[in-house]
Amino acid sequence: MKILKTLFAMLNPVELFTLYVVDAIKSTPITNADATPVVLNSAQIAGGRMRLKRGWGTTLTAAAEIASTIRCIRVRSNDLVAKLMLDCTAFGTGCAADIGLYKIAADGGAVVDADFFASAVDISAALVQSNVTREAAGTPNAVNYMTKCIWEALGLSADPQIDYDVALTLTAAATGTGTACLSAEVVGRT
Repeated sequence: MKILKTLFAMLNPVELFTLYVVDAIKSTPITNADATPVVLNSAQIAGGRMRLKRGWGTTLTAAAEIASTIRCIRVRSNDLVAKLMLDCTAFGTGCAADIGLYKIAADGGAVVDADFFASAVDISAALVQSNVTREAAGTPNAVNYMTKCIWEALGLSADPQIDYDVALTLTAAATGTGTACLSAEVVGRT
């Protein structure tokens, strides 16, 4: 084998001068922990308490049209959503839904970002523990947003300290009666 490498090196002398670099890169929490003095990390990304929020038993009829909503769970603007899972029964052929944020009823109930988490998820057939945390395309779901609270991912300049409803919004009409459940693992500052 050594003879083959030597022969190859003679045929390709550039290979002899190629330098390889081995990197040792640290994540931000590790860099902070190794700093002198130590820089404290947010509890949301280093040691925070995970809470489970689950909304279930919400049913839409076969007559549900596009823009029908199922509000499943409530989150705080300063929550970091680590994981969002969808379980549902079949809503019928061609049915799909966005999963996003709405203001709560006390704040008017308006849509904030209908597909904040996921866009046009196929719910025509039953789903079991389908991860929809960062399914939607766009910046709020990019890797650099994985450590951001909801208000930061929404691009707000400050935390409004409010609640949001996480909801499914039909993007294609239901042709069957369906039930949905969202389960969120969140870490909050409060």
